[in-house]
Amino acid sequence: MELQIANGGSVAVSDTVFGRDFNEGLVHQAVVAYMAAARLGTKAQKSRSDVSGGGAKPFRQKGTGRARAGTIRSPLWRSGGTTFAARPRDYTQKLNKKMYRAAMSSILSELIRQDRLVIVDAIDCEDGKTKTMTAKLKDYGTNNVLLVPEVDDVNVLLASRNIPYCEVASVTGLNPASLVGHEKVVMTKGAVEKVQEWLG
Repeated sequence: MELQIANGGSVAVSDTVFGRDFNEGLVHQAVVAYMAAARLGTKAQKSRSDVSGGGAKPFRQKGTGRARAGTIRSPLWRSGGTTFAARPRDYTQKLNKKMYRAAMSSILSELIRQDRLVIVDAIDCEDGKTKTMTAKLKDYGTNNVLLVPEVDDVNVLLASRNIPYCEVASVTGLNPASLVGHEKVVMTKGAVEKVQEWLG
């Protein structure tokens, strides 16, 4: 199949990458797995076995009129341990490479069907100014745009970093969450060819 370039012309792409049926369950799994992998999971609290003290029974079992207690580090006591204390954990989910590539292809195919994927010859901003980039984004009708140039461009990064909802990603940095979360995805012709080589 062929995709039209915004400024004229077309680029030939594979149906296996840009013509795949939308698999909602697989895409959801890929997005959740990507976002879960970004979680640090480094929080930690002390349980009753981690706090210091509490080696002796605070008072005798009977005769005081108080509820029986075996340690001052009980979660019921001030300065005691935390009930069900948090522990460092890993939130990553296993997702096979074949499934991940299939999910990315499914997303790209759906973007084409919804006219949300725009292909251009180049994404550039010579002066690196936000005002210049904002004027260029008006052609797409929204600032909620994911820009995918063929090669990293410092001027494009500088011009877009202060625009809300505008993100710049390299081909190797593409992820399902960014593709799904933007109204428009603008890719250069060279980036499309690299994506096809990666997912094909």
